[in-house]
Amino acid sequence: MARYGTILVVDDNTSIFTTLEICLDGVFDRILTLTKPESILTMLEQETVDVVLLDMNFSLGVNNGQEGLLWVQAVHRRHPHIPIVLMTAYADVKLAVKGLKSGAVDFVTKPWDNHDLIRVLKDAVDASTEVVPLEKMEEEHVRKVVDKCHGNISKAAELLEISRQRLYKKLGK
Repeated sequence: MARYGTILVVDDNTSIFTTLEICLDGVFDRILTLTKPESILTMLEQETVDVVLLDMNFSLGVNNGQEGLLWVQAVHRRHPHIPIVLMTAYADVKLAVKGLKSGAVDFVTKPWDNHDLIRVLKDAVDASTEVVPLEKMEEEHVRKVVDKCHGNISKAAELLEISRQRLYKKLGK
């Protein structure tokens, strides 16, 4: 089972979708696709998306990346928690830097290396996912068990398979 949730791919070239569905099969639970960037914000209001893979050029004959940069800013303003990875066939260092300054987390070029693309997308999702410290997780679990036992420390200690004294220490009492 995939563990990276849902990706939204926005590209005007529909053959990209087929290629990405093959490449990302088993990495993402769902692959949503759009051919028009004007639909991105509506889609993000309707769906839970873990990462956006956004082409930078949508108008015929235009390859300066400005459309993609505008959409990065629009998405980033409304959904700053969703990482955006830009992609384009017309890449240069200046464009990549502009993309990152606009709010994208990374940049890939077409054609891409499948392993590199998967790594970039996984890294984008992982970086946006909060890691809870182990002590905090343990503390929350202990409190849930105590609540489940309606405050009965003896029963909670038994369920947690620790002594009452140790449970008191974990509760800070």
